[in-house]
Amino acid sequence: MTKMIDEEKIKEGVRLLLEGIGEDVNREGLKDTPDRIARMYSEIYAGYEDDAATHLSKRFHVDNNDIVLEKDIVFYSTCEHHMMPFYGKAHIAYIPNNEVVGISKLARTLEVYAKRLQIQERLTDEVCESIYKELNAKGVMVVIEAEHMCMTMRGIKKPGSKTVTVCTRGLFEEEKYKNKFFQMLSI
Repeated sequence: MTKMIDEEKIKEGVRLLLEGIGEDVNREGLKDTPDRIARMYSEIYAGYEDDAATHLSKRFHVDNNDIVLEKDIVFYSTCEHHMMPFYGKAHIAYIPNNEVVGISKLARTLEVYAKRLQIQERLTDEVCESIYKELNAKGVMVVIEAEHMCMTMRGIKKPGSKTVTVCTRGLFEEEKYKNKFFQMLSI
């Protein structure tokens, strides 16, 4: 997925938004806001210009095909419904099929998808499916727990509530592997 971020359109959109809420776009504190927001959006939505397959392409042969788990990976994303942040931790495990990737590549895969407008359910599925497909893994399990600012500072206003999503593929669809995953999380 390659989309080019158009900073000029973002700047114009921010100017219109500021005017829409009744602000003076020429006020000293707001003059540079469209530029700052455009630069920020280029950073936090960089996932549109990245491909998870690239990060998962360098692999290493292994004889041991036991579970690999990377837990407590902090991430930040943006809800596509309200364009407000949601953030939390992801736990990603896979069962290799004689090949592994560097452990940072799991976090990089999460970042590719988190740096797009998202819903948590799709984010969980995209990370899981990408790792399963690209690594030809015997199994993948992804658990994401996140707090959504659209529930914290607007609407129902329930700070501290967390949403948990789970995605499994392959061997992790079997209870014994799910149980081992959750046992490893508690270590």
